[in-house]
Amino acid sequence: MKKSLIACGLVIGIALIAQATCGASANAFDHEYRAYADVLKRHVRFPHVDYAALKRDRTLLDRVVGEFDAPAARGESGWTREQRMAFWINAYNAFTLRAIIDHYPIRGSWFPLYPRNSIRQIDGVWTELTWQAASRTVTLDDIEHRILRPTFKDGRIHFAVNCASASCPPLAAEPYRPGTLDAQLDGAARVFLASPEGVRVDGETLRVSSLFKWYGDDFTDQYAPIVPGSREARERGILGVIAKYGPPAAAELARTGRPAIRYLSYDWSLNDIQQRGLP
Repeated sequence: MKKSLIACGLVIGIALIAQATCGASANAFDHEYRAYADVLKRHVRFPHVDYAALKRDRTLLDRVVGEFDAPAARGESGWTREQRMAFWINAYNAFTLRAIIDHYPIRGSWFPLYPRNSIRQIDGVWTELTWQAASRTVTLDDIEHRILRPTFKDGRIHFAVNCASASCPPLAAEPYRPGTLDAQLDGAARVFLASPEGVRVDGETLRVSSLFKWYGDDFTDQYAPIVPGSREARERGILGVIAKYGPPAAAELARTGRPAIRYLSYDWSLNDIQQRGLP
């Protein structure tokens, strides 16, 4: 009888462990971002986005947005650095897509400060629209300036988060994933700096994205040591990231430490495949 009770207890114990394991597995966060990958595959037409099609097919995006605050996402603070960084980059980009299609098609006034089809026509898009992620209520500015930049201190973040504009680093056609994050960030840097919106060589001058004007300090610690000379560390940081990730002609000039730096105008027109010609 005693043996039977012990055996029965063992069976019940094994069943409970199995049930708990299955439950944990079922509730595990998908760090491969399969649903989000499907959204990107369907609607990113690199370097543009088909927002009209995305709005017609928004059910999956709504699911993706919800997953950032699902129970499985609420343990975010205990994840690895790569898991957390990928999570917040993907959250920023998915929430931006949702903000656009919630207001699409965007039409500003006939006398706007910015292009009529710009994300900047959405009132409070970065500072007032709120989203739920990992048990937090956040704005896009919160994610970029109070989570990603101060927590991870990696200038490549600026090549990964997408502001839905023509001069912005393009939205990647794949989610950022923990296992490939470093290579993906390197790739995003190279893609952007190889584009006319990233850097242009003009004689002994490098004409660079205004992102470097706004966030140049974020590149100083890691990239300034790459470039010799006594010019200020901020400028050496900008030249250093170009030396490391820029196309050959720009990288070679940046390594000398000599070129003048000039900032390109920023085109805030929506990165919409349907409206590229809209003023």
